[in-house]
Amino acid sequence: MAVAGVTSPDGKPGPILSGDCVGILAGGGPLPGQVAQAVAALGRRVFIVGFQDFAEPAVIGSWPHRYVRLAAAGEILSCLRAEGCRDLVLIGPVRRPSFSDLRPDAAGARIMARIGRALFSGDDGLLAAIVRVLGEEGFAIHGAHEFLSASVGRRGVLGRVRPDAGAQADIDRGRTVVDAIGRLDIGQGCVVQDGLVLAVEAMEGTDRMLLRAGECRQPGRPGGVLVKMLKPGQDRRADLPTIGPDTVRRAAQVGLRGIAFQAGATLLTDPDLCIAAADAAGLFLVGIDAEGEN
Repeated sequence: MAVAGVTSPDGKPGPILSGDCVGILAGGGPLPGQVAQAVAALGRRVFIVGFQDFAEPAVIGSWPHRYVRLAAAGEILSCLRAEGCRDLVLIGPVRRPSFSDLRPDAAGARIMARIGRALFSGDDGLLAAIVRVLGEEGFAIHGAHEFLSASVGRRGVLGRVRPDAGAQADIDRGRTVVDAIGRLDIGQGCVVQDGLVLAVEAMEGTDRMLLRAGECRQPGRPGGVLVKMLKPGQDRRADLPTIGPDTVRRAAQVGLRGIAFQAGATLLTDPDLCIAAADAAGLFLVGIDAEGEN
């Protein structure tokens, strides 16, 4: 039976949960731990399935957890059901393994068959298929943003630095580029410098894209702009664009002048540290709409 009336510590309505325990399928980074803290603050139990080689012990180690191979679906489902988890959150980056390295268990093989051709599609197509199959298995899937409302990037300039007219033109160009690659389920970001697209994000992720952009940066021109946005039609319950303090520092290291992200659809792993890092580096950090004015 659904549990209604859940309120977050900041007084805002929280997600409607189906039971006492919330399961977290955890990849890397700090967000699985932040979701666990938010769930506990709502008075709910937490159980974390940490994907081997991705989930970080320092992040999930203090919570009830178990490490499981990515393709061991039978073990994953058994753990979640044994703990009474009906609500699930998928959070944290996971590098897609090669098909030959998956080594699925019996249940994993059956689930892979149900996922079908989405196994070979882009990340959004694959994640949408995984969300669908987990729903068919009786779980309610929630987005991390439902628990981390304070970490959802807001619209407008965050910090002291504002984009000038040239940077704004690069943001507009980047918005168009990310929309185009997103429709092809390729990536969520790009880097634009003075109208020139230096790099687009594919399966390598934002950090490696930033390194490539730095190698392609045009001397004698203003630094480029990183633009991060949802793919058009993307399910917000998995793989929201994410920016952390390290993203800001790397952007500065490769000579960028700022970062623009989709407001209301991007997670900042630590908003205060992101803003502080941007101010210290002289970068702007701005939340934009998917279309229209910033």
